[in-house]
Amino acid sequence: MENFEEYMLDVMNKAATALMLSVGHRTKLFDSMYDCTSMTSQQLANKSNLNERYVREWLGAMVTGKIIDYDPPKKTYSLSEDKAKLLSRGGSYNFASSMQWIPALAFVEDEIVKCFENGGGVPYESYHRFHEVMAEESAQTVLPALVNSILPLVPNLVEKLKNGIRVLDVGCGSGGALNLMAKNFPNSQFTGYDFSKEAIQYATSESEKLGNQNTSFEIQDVEHFSKTEKFDLVTAFDAIHDQAAPAKVLENIKGVVKDDGIFLMQDIGSSSQLENNKEHPLGPFLYTVSCLHCMTVSLALDGHGLGAMWGKEKAIEMLNEAGFSTVDIKQLPHDPINYYYIAK
Repeated sequence: MENFEEYMLDVMNKAATALMLSVGHRTKLFDSMYDCTSMTSQQLANKSNLNERYVREWLGAMVTGKIIDYDPPKKTYSLSEDKAKLLSRGGSYNFASSMQWIPALAFVEDEIVKCFENGGGVPYESYHRFHEVMAEESAQTVLPALVNSILPLVPNLVEKLKNGIRVLDVGCGSGGALNLMAKNFPNSQFTGYDFSKEAIQYATSESEKLGNQNTSFEIQDVEHFSKTEKFDLVTAFDAIHDQAAPAKVLENIKGVVKDDGIFLMQDIGSSSQLENNKEHPLGPFLYTVSCLHCMTVSLALDGHGLGAMWGKEKAIEMLNEAGFSTVDIKQLPHDPINYYYIAK
């Protein structure tokens, strides 16, 4: 690296820009600029029903951060069509929404520093807006591809879902994936487990709003299954690496999958070897998420602290040890960040 000082300045500027992108998403400023109309700061504030002084300062960060265009003679601001599609709720992918992870993770920085000094972990209840941000992220990554791309990775699965099977989603969170499957496959029965009371309440409420008659959600620590019922399909979307006892969870999952059933697991597409992740396009971000959330919430429960970057090699090893004899790994063109494990 020829100029590390310049690199550090760039890191500082981009970190600050990420925070302001998050603000722009939460205040719906980017949505107000989606039509690419040039506006003064007052016009944008009026359109967004926000305070002009704050809007103007936010615009300063966005202009200097090369996100928003500025016309000095007219004192007007505009968002290009290409950028609007990547920063607004009406676009193809909302990167501004994903930027919410930065302040959400920074919220626990003081507690994380104490963990560096004393060990232990930060519990789920310390995180602000976690389920809200996670639900938004899933709505962008998992939900749009679930029915037409992810489920078809398993041969004949869509046809079985149409005919009617029993499905369990482990670590269902706010229930987005399960409710979507339930809506699309009314002949199948869907159960969601999560140990978060807040998440289960939200998932149940959303199911009722959708009119789903084929769902049930339960507060359940998947390390300690109390059920003996069997499922044709068990899914886990970005959930296993957070568990306190991931090996035990995988073993329990194997125990509730029918003999001819499938376990479909989505998890971070990485290697278990650090050197293989040096060129990962989101390497720094994913290790940061792991340190500030995935690893520490597990350690807070005196868990294994597996972390988000446990990697393909470790995942296959643990699935085999849990009793799955066959593990196929798939990737999807739209999703370079995740692997999809099909375990039998």
